Amino acid sequence: MSAGALSRTPRRAAGLLMLLWGLLGVAGAWAAGFEVMGASTRLEGGVYRLNARLEYHFSGAALEALENGVPLTIEVEMEVRRRRPWLWDETVYALAQRFRLEYHALSRQYLVNNLNSGERRGFPTRAAAVRFMGQINDFPFLDKGLLVSGERYEAALRVRLDIEALPAPLRLFAYLSDDWRLASEWRTWPL
Repeated sequence: MSAGALSRTPRRAAGLLMLLWGLLGVAGAWAAGFEVMGASTRLEGGVYRLNARLEYHFSGAALEALENGVPLTIEVEMEVRRRRPWLWDETVYALAQRFRLEYHALSRQYLVNNLNSGERRGFPTRAAAVRFMGQINDFPFLDKGLLVSGERYEAALRVRLDIEALPAPLRLFAYLSDDWRLASEWRTWPL
């Protein structure tokens, strides 16, 4: 082998390592996580109504737990913040909608329980259940009478997996593993 060929080998190896490192980063970015794809409110009859689209990409560990009978609790957090120019924004209203996703092996059904309303729905596939949880349509979010006229407000929404709702033996492991830290960023828009 010539000296030129030997000097190219470390560069080629370094280039391949950089390519693999980049691909791993991209794969990680596409992996697990939740995202608020869109959210908006409209005023109707003195009530702000919320429409939102959420995406859930569960980690392999969360999916394995679900398939083995561990229910997953999803919390959709909603806030209204009063905008203040010189201070931090003030949260004037907060609400959480909680859903529990379960798999029943005997019936081969995925169940979505709305823990706020008690509504329970069954789905033949996990994808159908997740799609259902990902749509918030015409939700009565806030009474306009609770806001002070002339102030600037913004609405905020995020979604997260509630680790505290996991069974105790799994909870400690979940706190130590990134596979269980599934949450979106806050999505904000003017109210």
